[in-house]
Amino acid sequence: MEEENIVTENILTKKVAKKRSAVDESESRMDISTESSPLNQNLQAPRAKRLKSETRRVAVPPHRYSALKEHWMKIFTPIVEHMKLQIRFNTKLRQVEIRLSPETPDLSNLQKGADFVKAFICGFDADDALALLRLDDLFIETFEIKDVKTLRGDHMSRAIGRLAGKGGRTKFTIENVTKTRIVLADSKIHILGSYQSIQIARRAICNLILGSPPSKVYGNLRSIVGRINERM
Repeated sequence: MEEENIVTENILTKKVAKKRSAVDESESRMDISTESSPLNQNLQAPRAKRLKSETRRVAVPPHRYSALKEHWMKIFTPIVEHMKLQIRFNTKLRQVEIRLSPETPDLSNLQKGADFVKAFICGFDADDALALLRLDDLFIETFEIKDVKTLRGDHMSRAIGRLAGKGGRTKFTIENVTKTRIVLADSKIHILGSYQSIQIARRAICNLILGSPPSKVYGNLRSIVGRINERM
């Protein structure tokens, strides 16, 4: 009888051990499946994307290296002290890198800082580009002369001359009337200002590219701006 009891006890202990091992395997499979499930990957994805988007990079062309080095403190000071961002110049990639810091009060400061650096790289004066940090309704628009009219050789040079005017007089007049800032970088044109001002300045520049005399463009500008001021 004792031998039979021992045999039955051994059989029961083996069955219990098998059941426990089966339960442990099922639990481990559940853990693995939950870790590698698409749901968890989707939950982790937004966080990784947010961390990656906390940095803005602005490429610096070779002809702007010396200007960036000369005016670095004018760029560094407002971004670090006023916007509470971190900035550095990556010498290997030739890029200005801006990222958030724990002291940054507003996430929108990151985009403002990137726009400020981009404006300086486009050729705007650092003092003029500072307005992008202070005001919310300022933008930069860039287009090329070929977007308006296909010109080559001397025709392109004459168009650029019409835009600038003698001693830059035409460009300064458009800037003063429309309250914008304009940079002529070879065949590219950059305009800094409010949305409405950019549209008026661009229309005047397009008319000059198409061959309109400056006197006619000045008259149209003053009439348009006068009507806008009366509405305001």
